[in-house]
Amino acid sequence: MHRNDALTLAQSALDSGRLFADLRRRVALRTESDGGTVPPALAAYLTDELRPSLEALGFDCRLCPNPDPKGGPFLIARRIEDPTLPTLLSYGHGDVVSGQDAQWREGLAPWTLVAEGERWYGRGTSDNKGQHSIALAALEAVLQARGGRLGFNMTWLFETGEEAASPGLAAVCEAERAALAADLFIASDGPRVGTRQPTLFLGSRGAVNFTLRIRSGRTRGYHSGNWGGVLANPATRIAHAVGTLADAHGRLLVEALRPPPVDEAVRRALADIPIGAEPDDPALDAGWGEPGLTPAERLVAWNTFEVLALEAGNPQRPINAIPHQAAAHCQLRFVVGTDWERTAEHVQAHLAAHGFDDVEVQVTLAGAATRLDLRNPWVDWAVGSITRSAGHAPHLLPNLAGSLPNDIFATQLGLPTLWVPHGHAGCAQHAPNEHLLVPLARQGLAVMAGLYWDLGEHDGAPWPPRVASAAQ
Repeated sequence: MHRNDALTLAQSALDSGRLFADLRRRVALRTESDGGTVPPALAAYLTDELRPSLEALGFDCRLCPNPDPKGGPFLIARRIEDPTLPTLLSYGHGDVVSGQDAQWREGLAPWTLVAEGERWYGRGTSDNKGQHSIALAALEAVLQARGGRLGFNMTWLFETGEEAASPGLAAVCEAERAALAADLFIASDGPRVGTRQPTLFLGSRGAVNFTLRIRSGRTRGYHSGNWGGVLANPATRIAHAVGTLADAHGRLLVEALRPPPVDEAVRRALADIPIGAEPDDPALDAGWGEPGLTPAERLVAWNTFEVLALEAGNPQRPINAIPHQAAAHCQLRFVVGTDWERTAEHVQAHLAAHGFDDVEVQVTLAGAATRLDLRNPWVDWAVGSITRSAGHAPHLLPNLAGSLPNDIFATQLGLPTLWVPHGHAGCAQHAPNEHLLVPLARQGLAVMAGLYWDLGEHDGAPWPPRVASAAQ
């Protein structure tokens, strides 16, 4: 068989109903990880659902406990055709966010896969059960087309805590460094830029969540009429403190946390990236964000400060009292080159310089930014492979605007990282009515089959010289 046969076989998984049946079983498992507990369904997803599917494809599977009690277990699946061949590492997560059962519209439920026209509804259809199901179906097609061989070795790492900030992932990857040794990383997560053509992204923005808090030293609120004007109001001060971090148009004002200028290669890559062009996308707000940048540059190549929540008094039942404390829950999204590990220090110094030395800064969550060099030979290779499979070039993002645990694979394991998403920005991931678009699944099956096929063509894939020569 030839390359086109592999693509046709991959898409037959959709036409025959096999992909729907696989995803229906997977969606039915209530693998919520963001509730502060580790439900048994997380391990069951790995052992009862993924393990049989992977073993049928020739993978040896091993369940790994999580050293962090806040996270569920991991599954490492290895398929070694020949120790001298190069190795691909892939990744997926079997956990999902809260089902939010009562908020789904009539006729839909988070744990039942429902097809309506070109949309498959269910929790995890886009994030991430649907995406790794597409990859597994494409892999099966390539194995069939090549007579049971890939032409490279492959390792899968599945976690069950991504929606809870991946507790234990770094520790397991360090402990299992030998088992996860590879030459390239390809995975699927996140949204495409649009629904009409594929997307390839090479990393992700990082994120630091932090809380600003002012405590008055008082233990309760005091009547706003009797004491207003002589007692400092923490809510008023926290609002003004936040206003020093970003201006009224969303421009980041903490100089130490602003990124380096946008690289010219990044600027060229983003020149044709449409933002907000899809029917389900929100309308962009003119004049918001860093001036002098395009929407794509502000979203992908720049740092942004966001206020996620404000807390003071009782918003559900306001009373005439000056609150005794106030808090702002904030977030920095940032790109490579930012001094993000000293976020608390920089914010504290900035606030103190503006007269807010009474504001406490506490970092609650942090993850690094990554971006594969656009000149890396794997980038042009992947663009070429996807173009041949889809019939047109993908949108190329230097990094995703959101965040993923890509620093584990890019920095800790030292791999070139390629991400090929099959969701779309309007898929309602993390919200009620999450869905997968069938046309994207069809194209995704062909794209992934093409990538797996082309990896086995050693005269075209830029494997490192030590493995490329061994594979001849």
